[in-house]
Amino acid sequence: MEQLIDAHLAEYETRPDIILEAPGRFHLVGDHSWYFKDKTLSMAVNLPVRIAISVRDDGLVKFYFHQLKERKKANVSSMKFRKEDRWANAIKAIIYSYEEFGLHCKGMNITIWSEILPTTGFGITTALKTVSAVAMKELFHPECDDSKILKIIELGNRQFLGTGNFIADIYTDLFSKEGHCVLTDHAKSSYSLVPFPFDDYAIILTDARVPRITVWNEDLVRTPENFLLLAELKVRKNGHWVYEESEIEINDILSGVNEDTRRRLLCIMKEHKNVLDAAEGLNSGNFQLFARAINRSHEAMRDMFNISCPEIDWLVKRVLEFDPSSSARNPTSCSRITGKGFGRCSYSIIKKSDVETYVQRLSEYERIFGFHPAYYEVKPCDGVHVVESFSK
Repeated sequence: MEQLIDAHLAEYETRPDIILEAPGRFHLVGDHSWYFKDKTLSMAVNLPVRIAISVRDDGLVKFYFHQLKERKKANVSSMKFRKEDRWANAIKAIIYSYEEFGLHCKGMNITIWSEILPTTGFGITTALKTVSAVAMKELFHPECDDSKILKIIELGNRQFLGTGNFIADIYTDLFSKEGHCVLTDHAKSSYSLVPFPFDDYAIILTDARVPRITVWNEDLVRTPENFLLLAELKVRKNGHWVYEESEIEINDILSGVNEDTRRRLLCIMKEHKNVLDAAEGLNSGNFQLFARAINRSHEAMRDMFNISCPEIDWLVKRVLEFDPSSSARNPTSCSRITGKGFGRCSYSIIKKSDVETYVQRLSEYERIFGFHPAYYEVKPCDGVHVVESFSK
């Protein structure tokens, strides 16, 4: 923390008034199901984004990202999206949104500190938004409650950035608790905390450094027509909804779509069960149930949804080979692609005794594929919070 304070002081010749922290984040399963109002299981992890702010006497906002050595600036009263501002647009969107709600902010000096850069894919851009939203509340509008913060972030996403508002990302960042995962119900716009009880296991995030090359457009699946088709296949069971299991019914409803779309819609249906099984495995402390769901999900992302790549598949396969006694039915580890897909990141949940072996496999990976991977051993952590507030 002293490094952040020193960086802020060196940049602006003043100490910060407040320091906040937001977690990194990844989705374990269900990260491509939000459009169909299904569920997503996510984890906030200790890859922190820290932000230090000192309030100015004018309307100028200065941004400094320490690790990138990049500086940007804007004015509170005239926030505009600028492509060249890249990471700063995430914070500008929040300031813009506060102003649009009539919640005025003052000028600020802002320093960002993050060892993980926004391009990596572990939720760093979302962390910049959520930590900024809470910072503005703490500094200028303490009367804002959680519902208002959520509306502010949504407005910034939709109106300033022109993007979707992915509530699983936001809920995980804002509301996570140490030792827990976050289960988002997109149909209800709600979340619940699910314990992560596997203390003997390590959680490894891997940036495979594979450049993303999109091979098909996911918007082809996310259409109103397909939404209505899957809605027809939802049924109530034991007080909850699940997808229809009757092949006759499924074939009848999906008879009018092409084979690629049908396969991907079936994948979304399977993914819903994977989320439910993974959450049940966590709640009951049943690692095999949990791991089966994760491994099945990767297979579906690879074979049905078609967003994996050979490099990620190689990493996943190596994890599943660690224990000779492991099987598809009784796995002792699990691994899956995470994020947008078509390359980049995976996660693995393995016995702590296997971490060294995993690192050795990464050396093999680099020799085979030529990409230099980065890995992070992480644990589930708290959401956005104030680290320190300094009285003037």
